[in-house]
Amino acid sequence: MTPDQFLEGLSGSRLVAIVRGTDGHAAAEAALAVMEEGFCYVEVALTTPDALAAITRIRDSAPESCFVGAGTVLTTQDVHDVVAAGGQFIVTPALAESIEVGASLGLPVLAGAMTPSEAHGAMTRGATAVKLFPASLGGPAYLKALRDPFPRIPFVAVGGVGLEEAPAFWEAGAIAVGPGGPLIGDAASGGDLNALRERARAFLALAARHAEGKQS
Repeated sequence: MTPDQFLEGLSGSRLVAIVRGTDGHAAAEAALAVMEEGFCYVEVALTTPDALAAITRIRDSAPESCFVGAGTVLTTQDVHDVVAAGGQFIVTPALAESIEVGASLGLPVLAGAMTPSEAHGAMTRGATAVKLFPASLGGPAYLKALRDPFPRIPFVAVGGVGLEEAPAFWEAGAIAVGPGGPLIGDAASGGDLNALRERARAFLALAARHAEGKQS
């Protein structure tokens, strides 16, 4: 998957699942569950125990046309570890050396930024898109203001984005949103997968309704 393909696919799906938990096996189960429901892009945070093994398992078992990446990727070694585990894209929480390293390897990079300077810096370092994080801090109005001077930067809103918040971020110009806790809940720590599947279906239905509204 090239950065351009990642950007096109993410813009079409409007969703990327953020999986972070206390158990790598449970995290893999949670990721595969949301993929089976229809999520095409899933990130597993490296702060999750045994995250790399989880990424490998997800990559081996993921439905066709689904992609697994790693989050909280900060260092050069992190990038190489993710590639070795089979990760297909990387996500950072901030401006980090991993952005340039990932870009140099041809990986799609979703780089964390909050301020105008950080957003610009992320793109000049080779990011595919900017993860506005934490998006809840400024809300959709902040994203809209940020897009005024940077209309060509693709933004993904992450951090405190649930079902109620997502539509406003899409309307403000986010190509996608990244639900974490509001989607995953405690499933990545051994919680109820059936409840997770219900939440996943709700997010997918919301994204579909938003896409239909844009087309009408």
